[in-house]
Amino acid sequence: MYNLIGKVLLAFVIISVLISALALFVSRVSLTRHVWLSGFFANVLDFFYLPLKYLFCKFSDPRILDKWMVSLKNAANLSDFAGTEKRLLFVPHCMRSLDCPAYATKYGIQCKSCGKCVFNQLKGDAEKYGYEFYIVTGSSFVKNILKDIRADGVLVIACDYEINKGMRSLAGTGIVTYGIPMLNDGCYNTKVDEVFVADTLQKFSQNE
Repeated sequence: MYNLIGKVLLAFVIISVLISALALFVSRVSLTRHVWLSGFFANVLDFFYLPLKYLFCKFSDPRILDKWMVSLKNAANLSDFAGTEKRLLFVPHCMRSLDCPAYATKYGIQCKSCGKCVFNQLKGDAEKYGYEFYIVTGSSFVKNILKDIRADGVLVIACDYEINKGMRSLAGTGIVTYGIPMLNDGCYNTKVDEVFVADTLQKFSQNE
């Protein structure tokens, strides 16, 4: 009996390792071209996220794992996000000007369109394509907003870690997520490709 249990556990471990390795390979490929079964492999990586994160921390850079997962989830969510009707755009406060005059509420930083940072442009583009625009300083703000504001699509600009974290937390809620990674990480003076953001907003607008 114990011998059988041992064989079953060993088989499970081997299969788990093989599926995880295949999912990682597919996520890496998704950075440059279309992949099949992206949703399935994204779920595999979500399921094994903690042990995979440990291995990447131990032997590589954990940011790589989040980058691959965001790319894979974007591929998986592409068509569903294009079909959403009420969309929100979340951007991180770390891109704001150091002398930003805006104030904070429970819905995040209230942009005053002073023109001192990229938010003035992003806010204008978001409103042009029908997104509600929010500058957030943490996941608690996102929860407050989504608790009070109905939405079926969320576009997130952030570092890969925060995008992946948000995607994982919203999985199964009926809200479709899509992410645009920033050009650099950090707590301040971070940047995003404004042209790419505008192109992304326009692309989904054309698919409606």
